Amino acid sequence: MDLKLKLEQLHQRVIHLKDQINTEEATKNAFVMPFIQILGYDIFNPTEVVPEHICDIGTKKGEKVDYIIKKDDEPILIIECKHWKESADAHNSQLHRYFHVSKARFGVLTNGLTYNFYTDLEKPNIMDEKPFLTINIEDLKDNPIKVLESFTKKDYHLETILDSAEALKYIKAIRKEFEKEIETPSDEMVKLLVSRFFEKPLTASRMVAFKEYTKKALATSINDSISYRLKSALNINEKIEVPKEQRVEPVDENNDQPKVITTDEEVEAFHIVKAILREKISAERIAARDTQSYFGVLLDDNNRKPLCRLHFNSANKYIELFHNGKDAGEKRQLANLDEIYQHRDELHLTIQNYQ
Repeated sequence: MDLKLKLEQLHQRVIHLKDQINTEEATKNAFVMPFIQILGYDIFNPTEVVPEHICDIGTKKGEKVDYIIKKDDEPILIIECKHWKESADAHNSQLHRYFHVSKARFGVLTNGLTYNFYTDLEKPNIMDEKPFLTINIEDLKDNPIKVLESFTKKDYHLETILDSAEALKYIKAIRKEFEKEIETPSDEMVKLLVSRFFEKPLTASRMVAFKEYTKKALATSINDSISYRLKSALNINEKIEVPKEQRVEPVDENNDQPKVITTDEEVEAFHIVKAILREKISAERIAARDTQSYFGVLLDDNNRKPLCRLHFNSANKYIELFHNGKDAGEKRQLANLDEIYQHRDELHLTIQNYQ
């Protein structure tokens, strides 16, 4: 089972249990220890995962760090935990002090939902103020998970992680500056872009106008790129084959005939459904088809085997389930997308009925 799927399963565990987790110790047992186990370390082996490790700091004796992870009898990772309702922020945290006296090159501060990974890129043996990697169990992304693979027991490699940490640090910094430019383009950015096609002097009034043009151009370009990538990921343009009576052909911009539009919310909901279904079947068997009436999720791309339908085209959102083994589905209203996880058993039962 790949790392992302294991993390998705941990996410579902978190959703079902977190309201019952009332202490930091319970957070460690229910959320953090399974996370360590997902990385491949033996949580029952005290020479590999050391709980409550004594970490004397100066004149303070008997200070303890929640976990030390060892590989080949050398500490590679220190983990400090908080209750899941607390912030996973390292400012004023004991993790700074533990890192200074530890031989480990990496520290993690977590509340069981968010895992912030730190190292010492700025000054040797002094933990950086900002994490180079953040894993959010409730918002899993492919690129951070790929970096996390380097922390697994079978793939751990110090130099690879340090190279990734430096790259991630500067990519984050560049992205932050870029996002500032998108929100409020600076004079330097406007001059750089406009000078390539506008030969007249940039007066104060023209600068104001071109700043607004630049802001709109950047936002439009990004939105178009996101829309294209989402549609390509689902193969919507090539793979959708809806029944003739429901089919809506593409039309030119001057025609006001309605057409199928796949929203970001439908795509996000599809990925949630897919994560749940992957517990029982491979991802290749889960297909998506968008129609004017609903967004359908199918088994083996077979229109006669609906796994569920998403009705997001009105003020109220519904998921239509087919766990009863009948052609007619059963609609359930959704207050938010996370409520899809509440229908996990019914989605699994639908697969079982087809098999």
